[in-house]
Amino acid sequence: MTEEHSLLTGSVPKKLAAFAFPLLLANTLQSFYNVVDMLVVGQIVGDTGLAAIGNASKLCYIINSICIGMTMGGAVLIAQYKGADDKKGQTESFQMLALLSLVSSLLVTIVSLATCQPLFKMLNVPADAYQDACDYMKIICCGTVFVFGYNAVCSVLKGLGDSKSPLYFVGIATVINIVLDIILVGPSGMGTAGAAYATITAQGISFVISLFYLKRHKIFFSMENRGKFTLQWDKLAAIVKVGLPTAIQMVVVNTAYLLVAGMLNQFGTAVSAASNVGLQINTFAGMPCWAIGQAVTAMAGQCMGAGQIERARKVVKISLVMNVAVTLVVVIGVQFFAEPLILLFGSTTPEVVNDGVYYLRVCCSINSLIYAVMYTLDSFAIGVGAANVAMINALLDAVIVRLPVSWLLAFVLNMGFSGIYYGQALSPVLPAIVGLLYFTSRKWEHKTLIQSSHKGESL
Repeated sequence: MTEEHSLLTGSVPKKLAAFAFPLLLANTLQSFYNVVDMLVVGQIVGDTGLAAIGNASKLCYIINSICIGMTMGGAVLIAQYKGADDKKGQTESFQMLALLSLVSSLLVTIVSLATCQPLFKMLNVPADAYQDACDYMKIICCGTVFVFGYNAVCSVLKGLGDSKSPLYFVGIATVINIVLDIILVGPSGMGTAGAAYATITAQGISFVISLFYLKRHKIFFSMENRGKFTLQWDKLAAIVKVGLPTAIQMVVVNTAYLLVAGMLNQFGTAVSAASNVGLQINTFAGMPCWAIGQAVTAMAGQCMGAGQIERARKVVKISLVMNVAVTLVVVIGVQFFAEPLILLFGSTTPEVVNDGVYYLRVCCSINSLIYAVMYTLDSFAIGVGAANVAMINALLDAVIVRLPVSWLLAFVLNMGFSGIYYGQALSPVLPAIVGLLYFTSRKWEHKTLIQSSHKGESL
């Protein structure tokens, strides 16, 4: 990594924007894995295929959440060692992250394969979509090791300040995924299973390319590091300290989405398909917010490693303004083009289109601005090493607000599926308040995962 990857100097707004933009493109391309699956399957298989992949994708999000969360611990630790200019610490952290990722991927694969069918039954997946959902999920589970590997490599690159390389990896994989989707789902007649094979093949190629990149550029693969692998329990513990709460945070939120899908499935295939499409569009709408949040995590990590507390504070303040402003522009666009966006997914059934538009009217509105505040502050907390704050916020979001309020409005107050939409829209309010309280408390100023003598306070 060269000096250009340092996030410790220069204009904070420019660094944030320059670091976040490649992440935005990478996140957008990566999300095409599921979206392209839905687009192709929706056009060829129809609403049943949409409902199948929509329900299966929520389990995929949980798997991805574990992958991203656990590897995030390595990214934060490496970012702090980068800020402290400790190259030995960076290398040892990468080695521990690689070990943890391998073990975690095997455990997640076994558990996912054993539980996917009972979960679909529990979630009342429509009968005509059940088998397709199971077939899709079983194939996806077998590619978990690629998801862990790719996210581990990309996380450490982000921690080092490199957000461009992950964009190249995912760009190649996305092209492969699109081509294979078109071939396997359509001409090969494999249906939803073909979409799953396309996805894991693309993920595998992306992982292999990322490994070749690390080796070619001698990032953690230099001659002096060869054969020097030793267990570093302190670094493994530090990765878990951040990674486990982050994974729990993401799993809790995505499990809430899964349970909400179970509630929505009770209102029939049309509502299920419409909400799945709406969620995909809402996911795209959240991409800029997530990219800025990821940039905040990396910048905050490097600042804390270097002891630059004032710069870290400045990062948060500027990123909050930037994230809310960008999210506002996206929300206005989604509201203006809601119906054409729903129609892109291939369903022309009036009920599906109307329900999908209604979903966007409620769930991609003012609540998205509050979500931007919540996500920015959670990302900051993770970057300074206080991932437990983000985990608590996830519990507030899902357990205290999203699930009980959705159930209350939908079934007790008889608002139907619209009550579930409103329950989701209200969920980020309480976590955003807690995040603001944590930031203003200044307790984070003394948080760090490392001990180093290379700290400075230059801005």
